[in-house]
Amino acid sequence: MPSRPRAAFLALVLAALCGMPGCAPHRAAGGALRVGMVTDVGGLGDHSFNDSAYAGLLRAKRELGVETTVLESRSAADYQVNMTVLANKEYDEIFAIGFLMAKDVTEVAERYTKRHFAIIDAVVDEPNVTSVTFKEEEGSFLAGALAATVTKTKTIAFLGGIDLPLLRKFEAGYAAGAREIDPSVKVLVKYVGSFDDVASGKELAGVLYDQGADIVYVAAGKAGLGAIDQAKGRAGAYVIGVDSDQDALAPGKILTSMVKRVDVGVFRVTAALAHHTPLPSHLILGLKQGGVGLTDFRYSHAVVTPRIVAMLDKLKAMIVAGKIVVPSTREELASFKRVPL
Repeated sequence: MPSRPRAAFLALVLAALCGMPGCAPHRAAGGALRVGMVTDVGGLGDHSFNDSAYAGLLRAKRELGVETTVLESRSAADYQVNMTVLANKEYDEIFAIGFLMAKDVTEVAERYTKRHFAIIDAVVDEPNVTSVTFKEEEGSFLAGALAATVTKTKTIAFLGGIDLPLLRKFEAGYAAGAREIDPSVKVLVKYVGSFDDVASGKELAGVLYDQGADIVYVAAGKAGLGAIDQAKGRAGAYVIGVDSDQDALAPGKILTSMVKRVDVGVFRVTAALAHHTPLPSHLILGLKQGGVGLTDFRYSHAVVTPRIVAMLDKLKAMIVAGKIVVPSTREELASFKRVPL
């Protein structure tokens, strides 16, 4: 029905949905805080972005006693419908997991001013929305420094999901970290064009390895699982994971994961609501706030030596102290200068 206004179309969809049992607005027995989450198209089980957010929701359920639910999105068309369903069910906090939902969050938040929303990885300027963003470039800088130290071919690579400003933060930080250690290291860059195309992730990782890279940093959501699978069958090939701790997916082949603590963001917003403390309009999490960082190299000790770990710790301290300002764009990367260690 292309001629029908979007709002009217959504109303029809919701009317159909609310014909199902249990769709009427209600509160949990005892007045428990009710928190809902809408995933992006990668869904649960991506071992990355959505799973990290879900871990924060589970922690809130365990430690704060909140009632939780998750609606998974099969396509972008589900974002606004899913959020509206949760708003109609009177959920106290509704999380939108992913920057692609920014427009939908804006529209739903304007319609449901008594509900509170939170969006990960985007800034939505509405009074009933908390925006949670991360300094991905800071954790990626450490990943790049590690890769430049470990590489045998003097060629490393970055494989992103979609070529957008958010992913360029990962790219820029990674390349800057490599430059800090060794400016002669070449950094190849490719984008899948998707966050859920596992086959393309595997294919493009293969291309990068064939071009000489021996370490690929993958920031591509579920598509990154294909890159990990590609590395499994190649001698001397390594991956750096992202978002969640992916190290156990291919022990010894994943040097580390640049963990983006979406779970911390979800929990902190929920805890503020549960404790009746003011909700921030914009929560920014970097190395200093424990929002990003590398995993503990438990499967890669043979490659990541104590000397390398000490070097990474020193770089982290310099970033936290403001002695190193990590670039977050390609333009800033172009003017980035190494800082003496």
